[in-house]
Amino acid sequence: MHRRDFLNSIAAAAGAASLAACRSQPPALPPGELLGTSLQIGHRLREQGLPAASETRKVPVLIVGAGVGGLAAGWKLAQAGFGDFLIVELEAAAGGNSRAGRNAVSAYPWGAHYLPLPTRESTAVRELLAELGVLHGDARAARPVYDERHLCATPQERLYFAGRWQDGLLPQTGVSADERSQYRRFAELIEGFAHRRDASGRPAFALPMALSGRDRDLLMLDRSSMREWLLAQGLDSPHLHWYVNHACRDDYGTSSAAVSAWAGIHYFACRDGQAANAGSDTVLTAPEGNAWLIAGMLRSIEARVGQRLQTGALAFRVDGGDGGGASDRPIAVDLWLATEQRTLRVLAGQLIWAAPLFLVPWVFTGHGELKRAASSFSYAPWLIANLTLSRLPDERSGAPPAWDNVLYHGNGLGYIVATHQQMRVWQGATVLTWYRSFDELTPELGRAALRDTAREVWAEQILAELEGPHPNIRGLTSRLDVFRNAHAMVRPLPGLIWSDARTRFAADGERLRFAHADVSGFSLFEEAQYRGVLAAERTLRRLGVRFSSSLA
Repeated sequence: MHRRDFLNSIAAAAGAASLAACRSQPPALPPGELLGTSLQIGHRLREQGLPAASETRKVPVLIVGAGVGGLAAGWKLAQAGFGDFLIVELEAAAGGNSRAGRNAVSAYPWGAHYLPLPTRESTAVRELLAELGVLHGDARAARPVYDERHLCATPQERLYFAGRWQDGLLPQTGVSADERSQYRRFAELIEGFAHRRDASGRPAFALPMALSGRDRDLLMLDRSSMREWLLAQGLDSPHLHWYVNHACRDDYGTSSAAVSAWAGIHYFACRDGQAANAGSDTVLTAPEGNAWLIAGMLRSIEARVGQRLQTGALAFRVDGGDGGGASDRPIAVDLWLATEQRTLRVLAGQLIWAAPLFLVPWVFTGHGELKRAASSFSYAPWLIANLTLSRLPDERSGAPPAWDNVLYHGNGLGYIVATHQQMRVWQGATVLTWYRSFDELTPELGRAALRDTAREVWAEQILAELEGPHPNIRGLTSRLDVFRNAHAMVRPLPGLIWSDARTRFAADGERLRFAHADVSGFSLFEEAQYRGVLAAERTLRRLGVRFSSSLA
């Protein structure tokens, strides 16, 4: 589909909706805002022409980006007792893909909304959860105890399929015996990968991914797509393919036909975290999604070393750190401070780049190899909406309301219920967080749609889709806010995970380290936190600071 055709189809859908509204006069669209990442400030990178620095500061360690990776780096530095660092962030608040909003009804996520029970390899995640009081006892125990308030309340997930709700996400109604046999075969294959160890004893698929096995047949999985791998196993069940495709869209913003088979299998085989008081498929969540983890890291940093975050700061030029010139020369980073309308130059002894890697060619001078490597990364756009309702909408038959509610047919991935954790005692107003990937389009076309489509058009499409399972949702919705994220997450396309391009960013430079989830090849909290902690520990070693490793 071409860009013009797609935008025309959106306009046609909006026109049809308007015509239907004139005929039947349904309730007017609820009010709301069209929100998103700081496109206007970010586009200054393309325009260039920013003024020369009016001030220069020196700092031993500069962290660019206050998403999970950047805050994890700051958390580890502060934990080691090192406080001479600065974190700078383009947006008005920290959080990256784990930001959240709040209204009179509830907090709600603007991105990532859960954390699987951390695996034994996710030692830094467990350590953080223990510090935040969510993991009780030994953080390295085989089956720790977790705070019940963060364990997702049941029911956790359901699927709207064939006109009714069912428990779980694998379609069940009208599924043939052959397809059910394929369900079992797929589960057996994943179970085999989950328990496999490579020749060196490493898990075949670990979280963080850097600890995964390196056997040749495992690495070769990165050469083909997840859909191709399924077909090669004789798995052609349409319902199984829908389920796997949904998983790839949900975690990677990309269809199973485009996702690396290694990344697709990793999604299913790596999540083997255990708990003494919950099933292994339980997730940790909160009304605000993963923003509680962001707030926890910020509190930890401030309690140890004071406030170290500068928001509204666009890093638009990085000079140095590529091995050229004097090795003791600091890296110069120019920051555009939008609210002050001026440029600040920071001379950093060590730089941790925790912003997305697609910015590298726009920002870094020199570093030709890194710029070429960055061109290998492709990014998925996302659309997120938060709908404030006076109460839960009416239901079709079947399974009761769950935290995660998925629609078999529809452009969206479904919605989560922000107030689900309080449903036992709270039956009033609620907020539904609806997600959409644009996997049916090229990323460029998806970004064009985000840029050119009005909030009212998105709102009409979202409400029309949700009216299928919830006929009265339009009349209950008092507000509908839409959030656009043009480069929400890196796409793990075949060949990226074990490529030289990706591993180049994972290297430990003399003065420069990369600490974004992009360095792992896909966007997960565990990956971003691992990259941030790893970059911080490498930095501490360069500085000669003693510390206890969170990754050993």
